[in-house]
Amino acid sequence: EVQLVESGGGLVQPGGSLRLSCTASGFTFAIYDMTWVHQAPGKGPEWVAAISKGGENTDYADSVKGRFTISRDNAKKMLYLQMNSLTTEDTAVYLCARNRGSYYSGPYYPDAYDSWGQGTQVTVSS
Repeated sequence: EVQLVESGGGLVQPGGSLRLSCTASGFTFAIYDMTWVHQAPGKGPEWVAAISKGGENTDYADSVKGRFTISRDNAKKMLYLQMNSLTTEDTAVYLCARNRGSYYSGPYYPDAYDSWGQGTQVTVSS
């Protein structure tokens, strides 16, 4: 059974940092591109960042470019999102997703993914 479990969310002040983790199990993690998506209150899901199978390619939404870093450890079957310089606009539930098929980075497109985690809440507030 494919499982993705996010962790690391919490309450942080504006300007602060958090590191999210996604633990993968039930599949060969190293052969899948992976993605972080977030969903803010009252809004639809938005693509945040993507990383290729081997980690050589990464892409970011304009809103997080220069502040967030996606990475992975295939040996540990882990996906990460380092978030720096957080703003209130980053408040959302963050989910990791397994990409379906070819590498995809861009606006959220549900058919681009075939598995999601349950999400971890990130709240940026003073």
